[in-house]
Amino acid sequence: MYRPQESVVFSGHSVQAVLGPTNTGKTHLAIERMCARRTGIIGLPLRLLAREVYGRVCEKVGIDNVALVTGEEKIVPKGARYSVCTVEAMPRDAKVEFVAIDEVQLAGDFERGHIFTDRILNIRGIEETLLLGAATAAPILQKLLPGLSIITRPRMSHLAYAGSKKITRLPRRSAIVAFSADEVYAIAELIRRQRGGAAVVMGSLSPRTRNAQVELYQNGDVDYLVATDAIGMGLNLDVDHVAFAQTRKFDGHQFRDLNPAEMGQIAGRAGRHLRDGTFGVSGQVAPLDEELVERIETHQFAALSVLQWRTRNFDFSSIDALKASLDTLPKVQGLTRALPAVDQRALEFLSRDVSVVDICKSAKDVETLWETCSLPDYRKIAPAQHADIISSIYEDLIKTGHVNEDYMAQQVKRADRTDGEIDTISHRIAQIRTWTYVSNRPKWLADPLHWQEKTREIEDKLSDALHERLTKRFVDRRTSVLMKRLRENNEMDAEISAAGDVTVEGHHVGQLDGFRFTADTTAEGEDAKAIRAASAKALASEFETRAERFGAAPNGDLAISSDGTLRWLGTTVGTLTSGDDWLKPRLILLADEQLTGPAQDKVRARAERFIAFHIETHLKPLTDLQKADELSGIARGIAFRLIEDHGIVARREIADEMKTLDQDGRAALRRYGVRFGFYHVFVPALLKPAPAGLLTLLWALSNDGKDKDGYGEIITLLASGRTSLVTDPSFDKEFYKLSGYRLLGPRAVRVDILERLADLIRPTVYWKPGTELPEGAYGDGRFVITPAMLSILGATAEDMEEVLKGLGYRHEPIDALTANQTLEALKTQHGPKQAEEMAAEEPKAAEPASQSAEAAPKTEPKAEPEEAPKPVLVWRQARFERAPNRGKPGEQRKGGKPSGDQKPRRKGKPGGKNSQPQNAKASPPRKEKPIDPDSPFAKLQALKQQLGK
Repeated sequence: MYRPQESVVFSGHSVQAVLGPTNTGKTHLAIERMCARRTGIIGLPLRLLAREVYGRVCEKVGIDNVALVTGEEKIVPKGARYSVCTVEAMPRDAKVEFVAIDEVQLAGDFERGHIFTDRILNIRGIEETLLLGAATAAPILQKLLPGLSIITRPRMSHLAYAGSKKITRLPRRSAIVAFSADEVYAIAELIRRQRGGAAVVMGSLSPRTRNAQVELYQNGDVDYLVATDAIGMGLNLDVDHVAFAQTRKFDGHQFRDLNPAEMGQIAGRAGRHLRDGTFGVSGQVAPLDEELVERIETHQFAALSVLQWRTRNFDFSSIDALKASLDTLPKVQGLTRALPAVDQRALEFLSRDVSVVDICKSAKDVETLWETCSLPDYRKIAPAQHADIISSIYEDLIKTGHVNEDYMAQQVKRADRTDGEIDTISHRIAQIRTWTYVSNRPKWLADPLHWQEKTREIEDKLSDALHERLTKRFVDRRTSVLMKRLRENNEMDAEISAAGDVTVEGHHVGQLDGFRFTADTTAEGEDAKAIRAASAKALASEFETRAERFGAAPNGDLAISSDGTLRWLGTTVGTLTSGDDWLKPRLILLADEQLTGPAQDKVRARAERFIAFHIETHLKPLTDLQKADELSGIARGIAFRLIEDHGIVARREIADEMKTLDQDGRAALRRYGVRFGFYHVFVPALLKPAPAGLLTLLWALSNDGKDKDGYGEIITLLASGRTSLVTDPSFDKEFYKLSGYRLLGPRAVRVDILERLADLIRPTVYWKPGTELPEGAYGDGRFVITPAMLSILGATAEDMEEVLKGLGYRHEPIDALTANQTLEALKTQHGPKQAEEMAAEEPKAAEPASQSAEAAPKTEPKAEPEEAPKPVLVWRQARFERAPNRGKPGEQRKGGKPSGDQKPRRKGKPGGKNSQPQNAKASPPRKEKPIDPDSPFAKLQALKQQLGK
């Protein structure tokens, strides 16, 4: 039963805090003390660190005696005496002899601090409890836990400030720290090019990938490690120097500067055991001020004043009661109520979800809802999207007692692919971690063991693929080996000719192309380092001069080739690669290490300005839509789909959105060049060779598509003006769409041409008797192919048949004579001439027909009767160009205007029971009715009878 929070006095008796800076052996002490007891549990801040400590404990006591428990992984041998957990996975009531909690200073963290605070205040070992962490936690722990025993341990080695150094000048065995994936990758790429390679360590990596990357560094394959602040949480590495390439991070709520204690925690990774370490800054980070340096070197930081706190006494009587209990204020000084965490934010969203509220009836249901809200947001998506996933899981748990197996299989299958590049695989790992967590929740699945094995298998497979991609991208093994073997030599004179030829002591050793020096094979021997050093002396001033010229170069001197290479007056300067946003590719400068500092910044800035100009010029409709702040609601959603789908969206895919898009939204999108067609919503300006070629390049960068069959081929066909073309089965289908074509059977048709075709077909399908007859109309929602239709496609009748089938039309073969009768009758009755004019002209039209009928018996025997006229194919819609249950294109909508800017249509499907024409004259004459002998029907019938004899 829920009880309001009361004033509580926590006790620190039997609790010992071991506090101090990094490299004091605190974690080692905890492992030794736990293994000396019969049972124990240790809580750690990271899944990565838990994995590392688990391995160390297993080595001491045997794998059968140790359990590993995290949100995503549970290894629990029967009879295990020791448990290694993440702090979140620690049981609320541990019944073991020994308890240790590591990095207790994280109790002050805004996002996770309340969890550490709860464990510090409430979990105790029967015989011994250890709190491990930084000395900054000492005053608040003493205040909250009277009787607490504190032991301060000194650092085993000295930590000193080494100032500022360029990344390319950092010493071996350095760790470079940054706080965004983009920056980590950029630094690792730079080190690969100039120092042989780097390992990458980030908190988002799976333990398997992280361990494989660390092994690259630990065994000497690479001498550099590029990492986020994940290395600050006790990961043991042989690092001699830590360089801060960034000092700002996003803490889950805002971007802010690192505080001195955080910098000290990270810098303290330098040096291990008795080996001294250094720290400094690099990249764009300004040198540290003397006061900060002194505080880091002496480990003197401001003490924590409060710990983040959230009640553990939840009221499950109702959702509102649970929310109220979460807002409970602490009654103890030194504690402050934590900001809403991911679980509480998810609860807030779900409490407004009617489908969730309706099934959440009992206290047990509310408790289940709160348990479901604990699902971590590994993908860092929007709170509303995260809440949708939780909602689906919760409804299954309430209605059936476990998560739907088909739903689980569908979600897991999405992540079970190892193609793609680093960011793509990293995203899939984040996806599978969600379902790994679900598989490890008690009673959430009917067959948890199966899903635990399945998700673990997929995560391991993805982890191996990610390690392989990271190594391939950021480690040049050949360069690494060569760097180890180079030796010093005497300085030699070097010169550079106007053509870029570099000579050393009169011998040609290489060529300077753009900002890259390419050595001859003569520069690859054991004297390579000396030759390059001599070359560098001459190159230094040349690089500065070229950087100035490049910075002032007009746009006409720069170009981006179809393979993504940036060229300056024909020389290669850089190459494009995928970025977080496909419209904003990342530039990799192809330059040697001599291009550094302001000169490098000038080159990069000019190159990036040109790339942005090039994209905004050729893809202006998409870049404008991306920046269109005035768009809102459905219009903004459609704009997002157009950007995401490279300017063309099949109308059926957004049928629901189109039904609710108001006229103001349509007008706003039209102002950005969007056209609403019958089959597609698209941007016509992108159906030109230049923008289509750029779209193809940007897609290929994000999807490893430059090596796929058909890359660039279709752009050539588009430039020739082809409105439709025969497809090549070996080409990647995406290239057709990027060039503005839609695949329909064996042909691909440009989407604007399909809309013109729709403009020809639509009047024939929705024609009503009593109105002017469109060309090709056959009545009852049917039509025949006309020369105009064939002309705009530049296709044969057979090609047109395949196109129409692909668009969802079906045909009925009708005898040629019968078909011609019907068409002539329709033309006679509903043609463009007025009734009086037709009456006046009918005898003239009938006379030749009569003569032909009389002459037929005389001429017919000389003909070839075995070659009867081919049947005429009469077409009708068999399905609509829409998604299931999303309404019909052109359907009458509220407000009196049809969907998609189309003309109103009659109710029912064309050719259905509700679509029969009101005027019986629109149909062929029926035999049972008397026929006027002077009418065209009578003449045509007579002709048919003559031919049939």
